[in-house]
Amino acid sequence: MKALVLSGGAGTRLRPFSYSMPKQLIPVAGKPVLEHVLGNIRQVGVDEVGIVVGDGGPAIAEAIGDGDRFGLRVTYLPQDQPLGLAHCVRLARDFLGDEEFVMYLGDNMLPDGIRDVAADFRRRRPAAHVVLQKVTDPRAFGVAELDTTGRVRRVVEKPQQPRSDLALIGVYFFTAAIHQAVAAVRPSARGELEITDAIQWLVSHDFEVRASEYAGYWKDAGQLEDVLDCNRRLLGELRGEVAGEVDADSRLTGQVVICPGARVVRSRIDGPAIIGDGTLVEDSRIGPGTAIGSHCVLRNTRLADSIVLDGATIAGTPGLHGSLVGRSAVVAPGGDRSYHRLVVGDHTRVEIAD
Repeated sequence: MKALVLSGGAGTRLRPFSYSMPKQLIPVAGKPVLEHVLGNIRQVGVDEVGIVVGDGGPAIAEAIGDGDRFGLRVTYLPQDQPLGLAHCVRLARDFLGDEEFVMYLGDNMLPDGIRDVAADFRRRRPAAHVVLQKVTDPRAFGVAELDTTGRVRRVVEKPQQPRSDLALIGVYFFTAAIHQAVAAVRPSARGELEITDAIQWLVSHDFEVRASEYAGYWKDAGQLEDVLDCNRRLLGELRGEVAGEVDADSRLTGQVVICPGARVVRSRIDGPAIIGDGTLVEDSRIGPGTAIGSHCVLRNTRLADSIVLDGATIAGTPGLHGSLVGRSAVVAPGGDRSYHRLVVGDHTRVEIAD
C-alpha cells in the first residue's frame, strides 16, 4: 500500500500565516501538522508516500526532505492549481500505479491514529473505504449515507439539505478501481473534480464502498481556533522533561518540556507546555496549553493557551491568550503607552483589551 498526502491548498482561513508558510507546516505541540500526518501513515505500515504540493512545495520539501527520518520514501507531485481532490488522484496516477493507497488530507489531525480503519480496509478490500464522523453542520462537508451494514449508499458534497450527519473527514482508502472513477467524473459547479463524485460513481456502478465512523479526536487544522484546540489536545499527552537550564528562582508545575539549549530564568511555567531549543524565558509566566518554538525570546510576559513560532520575540506583554505568533515576529510595548501601535498585514485579526 502507498499513501497520497494532499498539501497543495491555499490555506485562506489561516491568513496571514499561509502567505509565508504552508498551513501544513504550522506547528502543533512542537512539530508541523504534516509530520503528525506522516507519523500516522507510517504506523499503518506504509513506507512510500506521494505528497501533492502547490506554491508551498519548496517549503514543504525543505521541511520533510526525502522522508528518510520518518522511515518513508517521499515523492513530490506538483499541482499547478487546486482543481479538486479527484484531480490529485489523476495527477498521481503514475506514482500510484495499480496499488491500493490511503489518501490523507495534509492538514487533518487525528492523533489517535488510523490503524483500526486501515485494518478494516485490508480485511474487506472494498473498492473504497471512507472515514466519517458526526458533525453539527454537515453542509460544510462531503456527507455519506449508509445502510445498516456500513456500506455507503450515497455521497454528496456540501449538501444544502443533508440527509445524514456523517461527514467525510479527509482520510480515504482506495483500490485501483478509483482510477476508473476519477477518469469518468466531470468538474463540479465550483470547477473542481470532487472525490465525492468519484466515490458516488463507484457506488452507482455497483462497486463496494464501505465506511468507518471514527471514534477518536479529529480536527481540520485549517483555522486558528482548531489549531489551538489541537495544540491543547496533544500537549495534554506530554511527559515532562528538562534538557535545558532552569534556574533556582524559576518554578515548573505540571508536564513541561524544556528542550536542549533553552533557558528559564526567574519565571514560572505551568504545564502542559513546551519551550523549544535555544529559547529564553525570563521574568515571565507561561500558562498551560502553550508551545513555544526554537530560538524565541520572552521577557516580562504572561502567555497562555498559545503557539509561538521560531525566532519570535515577546516582551513587556502582560496578557496574551489564545494567540498564534508568527516566525520572527516581535510583540512589544511602544515608547508611548497612551496608545496602541500596530503593523498589521492582510487578513490579520487583532483583539485589543479595553
